Amino acid sequence: MSLAVTTSRSRLTALARAEMTLLGRSKGTLVAALFVPLMLPFTVLSVVGEMDLEDAGLTVGTVVLPAAVGFSLLFAVYSALVGIFVTRREELVLKRLRTGEVRDVEILAGASLPAVTIGLVQSLVLTVGCAVLLDVSVPQAPHLVVLGLLSGLVMCAALAAVTASFTRTVESAQVTSLPLLLVSMLGSGIAVPLEMLPDRLASVCELLPLSPVILLVRDGWTGDLSAYETLGAVVTAVAWTGLALFGVRRWFRWEPRR
Repeated sequence: MSLAVTTSRSRLTALARAEMTLLGRSKGTLVAALFVPLMLPFTVLSVVGEMDLEDAGLTVGTVVLPAAVGFSLLFAVYSALVGIFVTRREELVLKRLRTGEVRDVEILAGASLPAVTIGLVQSLVLTVGCAVLLDVSVPQAPHLVVLGLLSGLVMCAALAAVTASFTRTVESAQVTSLPLLLVSMLGSGIAVPLEMLPDRLASVCELLPLSPVILLVRDGWTGDLSAYETLGAVVTAVAWTGLALFGVRRWFRWEPRR
């Protein structure tokens, strides 16, 4: 009798397929991930329309477009994954998976893939929609847009795992994810461009987790980012991602918190 041999790819595919099935049964999480990011850009649009953007060298389109990407990362990826990780942990799903041949990184990656895929597709749809509706020209540096989006997806997934580590129950997941959601929306250039803030405050906000992502996406479109500013944004994004991954290795809980 021959034993079936599984590969990392096949295990990830199986885990992602199973997680997609479970996600489809969680109507609340699915609705929040799919529809909330589609509605919030309209709120930003009404606020941004009242701002004096010309002095900052911005337009409504170049503010709302990266904001839409930010909303997808926060709600479709980060917020959704906090709830998913906590739910699977409390239901002993993660503990059971660890008893097999699946490695820890594969468990987390497989659980993240559906939400990350939704966030990626949603970001692309919103980007195209905003570009058409708000008359935004083609990106001047598309590689920065891709870099910003991909780094945001990885960072938000890792930050979600860290947040889940300190979340005791499924019900409290909405509370523990709220600080990063609010700080990012208010201070990372999503609701209010950093150029509209006082210089000292803007310098602090540039160091927030999602700030380099929004900066790379926006300035990938406008082409205004210098090499030094690009390097600074990439270093900040990598630093936050590295810290988040270290936090996952150090604090992530695989069994229910008592």
